[in-house]
Amino acid sequence: MSVTGSLLGLRCAAHSRSARWPGGWLIAAAVALGGTGIWVMHFTAMLGFSIHGATIRYDVPMTLASAAIAMVVVWIGLSIVMRGGREIFALPIGGAVTGLGVAAMHYLGMRAMRTDAMIGYSLTLVAASIVIGVIAATAALWFMLHVSGFRATIGASLIMGVAVSGMHYTGMAAVHAHHGSTMPTGADPMQLFTPLILIVTIVTVVLFILVGLAELDDRDGEPAKSLNGAQAERISAAGSAATVVRSKRSTPSSSGPLRSSVRSRK
Repeated sequence: MSVTGSLLGLRCAAHSRSARWPGGWLIAAAVALGGTGIWVMHFTAMLGFSIHGATIRYDVPMTLASAAIAMVVVWIGLSIVMRGGREIFALPIGGAVTGLGVAAMHYLGMRAMRTDAMIGYSLTLVAASIVIGVIAATAALWFMLHVSGFRATIGASLIMGVAVSGMHYTGMAAVHAHHGSTMPTGADPMQLFTPLILIVTIVTVVLFILVGLAELDDRDGEPAKSLNGAQAERISAAGSAATVVRSKRSTPSSSGPLRSSVRSRK
Protein backbone atom coordinates (compact mmCIF):
# COMPACT_ATOMS: atom_id res chain seq x y z
CA MET A 1 0.00 0.00 0.00
CA SER A 2 2.86 2.35 0.72
CA VAL A 3 4.32 1.91 -2.77
CA THR A 4 0.88 2.22 -4.40
CA GLY A 5 0.10 5.42 -2.52
CA SER A 6 3.53 6.82 -3.35
CA LEU A 7 3.06 6.03 -7.04
CA LEU A 8 -0.32 7.77 -7.16
CA GLY A 9 0.98 10.70 -5.14
CA LEU A 10 3.94 11.22 -7.47
CA ARG A 11 1.75 11.17 -10.58
CA CYS A 12 -0.73 13.61 -9.02
CA ALA A 13 2.12 15.93 -8.04
CA ALA A 14 3.55 15.74 -11.57
CA HIS A 15 0.18 16.78 -13.04
CA SER A 16 -0.12 19.65 -10.56
CA ARG A 17 2.95 21.30 -12.11
CA SER A 18 1.15 21.89 -15.43
CA ALA A 19 -2.55 21.73 -14.53
CA ARG A 20 -4.96 24.64 -14.80
CA TRP A 21 -6.04 23.98 -11.21
CA PRO A 22 -2.93 22.69 -9.41
CA GLY A 23 -4.62 22.88 -6.02
CA GLY A 24 -6.91 19.98 -6.88
CA TRP A 25 -4.00 17.78 -7.88
CA LEU A 26 -2.13 18.71 -4.68
CA ILE A 27 -5.13 17.59 -2.64
CA ALA A 28 -5.24 14.34 -4.62
CA ALA A 29 -1.50 13.85 -4.03
CA ALA A 30 -1.98 14.42 -0.28
CA VAL A 31 -4.82 11.90 -0.14
CA ALA A 32 -2.81 9.36 -2.14
CA LEU A 33 0.47 9.68 -0.23
CA GLY A 34 -0.81 10.71 3.19
CA GLY A 35 -3.90 8.52 3.16
CA THR A 36 -3.07 5.41 1.15
CA GLY A 37 0.73 5.51 1.24
CA ILE A 38 1.26 6.39 4.90
CA TRP A 39 -1.84 5.97 7.06
CA VAL A 40 -3.31 2.86 5.43
CA MET A 41 0.09 1.17 5.58
CA HIS A 42 0.34 2.16 9.26
CA PHE A 43 -3.10 0.87 10.18
CA THR A 44 -2.78 -2.32 8.14
CA ALA A 45 0.47 -3.06 9.96
CA MET A 46 -1.21 -2.25 13.28
CA LEU A 47 -3.87 -4.87 12.56
CA GLY A 48 -1.06 -7.42 12.53
CA PHE A 49 0.34 -6.16 15.85
CA SER A 50 -0.47 -8.28 18.88
CA ILE A 51 0.59 -8.63 22.48
CA HIS A 52 0.65 -12.17 23.82
CA GLY A 53 -2.21 -12.71 26.23
CA ALA A 54 -3.61 -9.19 25.80
CA THR A 55 -6.71 -7.82 24.07
CA ILE A 56 -6.29 -4.89 21.67
CA ARG A 57 -9.01 -2.44 20.66
CA TYR A 58 -8.98 1.02 19.07
CA ASP A 59 -10.41 4.43 19.87
CA VAL A 60 -12.26 5.25 16.63
CA PRO A 61 -12.22 9.10 16.77
CA MET A 62 -8.52 9.15 17.60
CA THR A 63 -7.78 6.65 14.82
CA LEU A 64 -9.66 8.77 12.28
CA ALA A 65 -7.88 11.89 13.57
CA SER A 66 -4.54 10.22 12.86
CA ALA A 67 -5.66 9.62 9.26
CA ALA A 68 -6.64 13.28 8.88
CA ILE A 69 -3.28 14.41 10.27
CA ALA A 70 -1.39 12.27 7.75
CA MET A 71 -3.20 13.83 4.78
CA VAL A 72 -3.12 17.40 6.11
CA VAL A 73 0.63 17.43 6.86
CA VAL A 74 1.44 15.98 3.43
CA TRP A 75 -0.72 18.69 1.83
CA ILE A 76 1.06 21.38 3.88
CA GLY A 77 4.47 20.02 2.89
CA LEU A 78 3.51 19.86 -0.78
CA SER A 79 2.13 23.41 -0.67
CA ILE A 80 5.36 24.67 0.87
CA VAL A 81 7.66 23.10 -1.72
CA MET A 82 5.39 23.76 -4.72
CA ARG A 83 4.65 27.40 -3.90
CA GLY A 84 7.23 28.33 -1.32
CA GLY A 85 9.83 29.93 -3.57
CA ARG A 86 13.45 28.80 -3.48
CA GLU A 87 13.81 25.03 -3.18
CA ILE A 88 16.90 25.21 -0.98
CA PHE A 89 14.75 26.71 1.80
CA ALA A 90 11.31 25.31 0.99
CA LEU A 91 12.37 21.65 0.75
CA PRO A 92 13.88 21.22 4.24
CA ILE A 93 11.05 23.22 5.82
CA GLY A 94 8.40 21.19 4.01
CA GLY A 95 10.24 17.96 4.82
CA ALA A 96 10.49 18.83 8.52
CA VAL A 97 6.81 19.79 8.76
CA THR A 98 5.68 16.67 6.92
CA GLY A 99 8.06 14.32 8.74
CA LEU A 100 7.11 15.59 12.18
CA GLY A 101 3.44 15.38 11.19
CA VAL A 102 3.82 11.79 10.03
CA ALA A 103 5.54 10.92 13.31
CA ALA A 104 2.65 12.59 15.17
CA MET A 105 0.21 10.52 13.11
CA HIS A 106 2.07 7.32 13.99
CA TYR A 107 2.19 7.91 17.73
CA LEU A 108 -1.37 9.24 17.84
CA GLY A 109 -2.39 6.00 16.12
CA MET A 110 -0.47 4.10 18.77
CA ARG A 111 -2.16 6.19 21.47
CA ALA A 112 -5.52 5.18 19.98
CA MET A 113 -4.71 1.56 20.78
CA ARG A 114 -6.59 0.33 23.83
CA THR A 115 -5.23 -2.74 25.60
CA ASP A 116 -5.04 -4.32 29.04
CA ALA A 117 -1.24 -4.27 28.77
CA MET A 118 1.01 -1.42 29.91
CA ILE A 119 2.70 0.22 26.91
CA GLY A 120 6.10 1.93 27.09
CA TYR A 121 8.58 3.30 24.57
CA SER A 122 12.32 3.40 24.01
CA LEU A 123 13.12 7.10 23.63
CA THR A 124 16.17 6.34 21.49
CA LEU A 125 14.14 4.41 18.92
CA VAL A 126 11.35 7.00 19.04
CA ALA A 127 13.89 9.70 18.18
CA ALA A 128 15.32 7.50 15.42
CA SER A 129 11.86 6.96 13.94
CA ILE A 130 11.24 10.73 13.89
CA VAL A 131 14.55 11.36 12.12
CA ILE A 132 13.73 8.65 9.58
CA GLY A 133 10.30 10.21 9.10
CA VAL A 134 11.77 13.65 8.36
CA ILE A 135 14.33 12.20 5.94
CA ALA A 136 11.67 10.09 4.22
CA ALA A 137 9.31 13.06 3.93
CA THR A 138 12.04 15.30 2.51
CA ALA A 139 12.97 12.64 -0.05
CA ALA A 140 9.31 12.19 -0.98
CA LEU A 141 8.85 15.94 -1.52
CA TRP A 142 12.04 16.11 -3.61
CA PHE A 143 10.77 13.27 -5.79
CA MET A 144 7.45 15.07 -6.19
CA LEU A 145 9.28 18.16 -7.41
CA HIS A 146 11.61 16.48 -9.87
CA VAL A 147 10.31 13.06 -10.94
CA SER A 148 8.01 12.93 -13.98
CA GLY A 149 8.93 9.95 -16.17
CA PHE A 150 7.05 6.70 -15.58
CA ARG A 151 10.13 4.53 -14.94
CA ALA A 152 11.59 7.11 -12.60
CA THR A 153 8.24 7.30 -10.81
CA ILE A 154 8.26 3.53 -10.24
CA GLY A 155 11.76 3.66 -8.77
CA ALA A 156 10.93 6.65 -6.58
CA SER A 157 7.77 4.92 -5.35
CA LEU A 158 9.76 1.89 -4.23
CA ILE A 159 12.25 4.09 -2.37
CA MET A 160 9.45 6.06 -0.71
CA GLY A 161 7.61 2.86 0.24
CA VAL A 162 10.71 1.43 1.92
CA ALA A 163 11.39 4.73 3.73
CA VAL A 164 7.84 5.10 5.05
CA SER A 165 7.74 1.46 6.16
CA GLY A 166 11.14 1.87 7.80
CA MET A 167 9.84 4.77 9.86
CA HIS A 168 6.79 2.78 10.95
CA TYR A 169 8.64 -0.36 11.98
CA THR A 170 11.33 1.61 13.77
CA GLY A 171 8.55 3.22 15.78
CA MET A 172 7.03 -0.19 16.47
CA ALA A 173 10.41 -1.50 17.61
CA ALA A 174 10.38 1.23 20.26
CA VAL A 175 7.31 -0.34 21.91
CA HIS A 176 7.56 -2.56 24.97
CA ALA A 177 4.53 -3.97 26.77
CA HIS A 178 3.83 -5.40 30.21
CA HIS A 179 0.66 -7.15 31.29
CA GLY A 180 -1.83 -5.05 33.20
CA SER A 181 -5.27 -5.53 34.69
CA THR A 182 -7.41 -2.84 33.00
CA MET A 183 -9.98 -4.11 30.51
CA PRO A 184 -9.70 -2.23 27.19
CA THR A 185 -12.53 -0.27 25.63
CA GLY A 186 -13.02 0.73 22.01
CA ALA A 187 -13.68 -0.90 18.65
CA ASP A 188 -12.51 -4.35 17.72
CA PRO A 189 -9.83 -4.18 14.98
CA MET A 190 -11.96 -6.15 12.53
CA GLN A 191 -14.82 -3.67 12.99
CA LEU A 192 -12.51 -1.02 11.59
CA PHE A 193 -10.95 -3.25 8.97
CA THR A 194 -14.09 -3.84 6.86
CA PRO A 195 -15.03 -0.17 6.28
CA LEU A 196 -11.34 0.63 5.86
CA ILE A 197 -11.02 -1.83 2.98
CA LEU A 198 -14.14 -0.42 1.32
CA ILE A 199 -13.07 3.23 1.63
CA VAL A 200 -9.48 2.59 0.57
CA THR A 201 -10.61 0.57 -2.45
CA ILE A 202 -12.99 3.31 -3.61
CA VAL A 203 -10.48 6.14 -3.09
CA THR A 204 -7.64 4.23 -4.76
CA VAL A 205 -9.77 3.31 -7.79
CA VAL A 206 -10.95 6.92 -8.17
CA LEU A 207 -7.36 8.20 -8.00
CA PHE A 208 -6.21 5.62 -10.53
CA ILE A 209 -9.01 6.70 -12.89
CA LEU A 210 -8.17 10.41 -12.49
CA VAL A 211 -4.46 9.84 -13.05
CA GLY A 212 -5.14 7.54 -16.01
CA LEU A 213 -7.43 10.09 -17.69
CA ALA A 214 -4.85 12.82 -17.12
CA GLU A 215 -2.11 10.65 -18.64
CA LEU A 216 -4.26 9.98 -21.73
CA ASP A 217 -5.08 13.68 -22.04
CA ASP A 218 -1.38 14.56 -21.91
CA ARG A 219 -0.55 12.01 -24.60
CA ASP A 220 -3.37 13.25 -26.84
CA GLY A 221 -2.16 16.80 -26.39
CA GLU A 222 1.44 16.10 -27.41
CA PRO A 223 0.75 15.71 -31.19
CA ALA A 224 -1.31 18.90 -31.16
CA LYS A 225 1.50 20.77 -29.41
CA SER A 226 4.02 19.45 -31.94
CA LEU A 227 1.74 20.45 -34.83
CA ASN A 228 1.23 23.92 -33.41
CA GLY A 229 4.96 24.28 -32.91
CA ALA A 230 5.68 23.25 -36.51
CA GLN A 231 3.05 25.66 -37.81
CA ALA A 232 4.51 28.46 -35.73
CA GLU A 233 7.98 27.74 -37.12
CA ARG A 234 6.68 27.79 -40.71
CA ILE A 235 4.85 31.06 -40.12
CA SER A 236 7.95 32.56 -38.53
CA ALA A 237 10.12 31.38 -41.44
CA ALA A 238 7.66 32.77 -43.99
CA GLY A 239 7.59 36.10 -42.18
CA SER A 240 11.38 36.26 -42.13
CA ALA A 241 11.55 35.52 -45.86
CA ALA A 242 8.99 38.22 -46.62
CA THR A 243 10.97 40.72 -44.57
CA VAL A 244 14.15 39.91 -46.51
CA VAL A 245 12.35 40.33 -49.85
CA ARG A 246 10.90 43.69 -48.82
CA SER A 247 14.27 44.92 -47.61
CA LYS A 248 15.89 43.99 -50.94
CA ARG A 249 13.21 45.82 -52.88
CA SER A 250 13.53 48.94 -50.78
CA THR A 251 17.37 49.12 -51.06
CA PRO A 252 18.40 51.68 -53.79
CA SER A 253 20.58 50.39 -56.61
CA SER A 254 24.11 51.70 -56.68
CA SER A 255 24.43 51.41 -60.48
CA GLY A 256 22.14 54.38 -61.22
CA PRO A 257 24.14 57.08 -59.42
CA LEU A 258 27.42 55.61 -60.65
CA ARG A 259 26.38 55.83 -64.31
CA SER A 260 25.16 59.40 -63.95
CA SER A 261 28.46 60.35 -62.37
CA VAL A 262 30.40 58.86 -65.25
CA ARG A 263 28.28 60.74 -67.79
CA SER A 264 28.82 64.04 -66.03
CA ARG A 265 32.58 63.59 -66.17
CA LYS A 266 32.40 63.01 -69.88
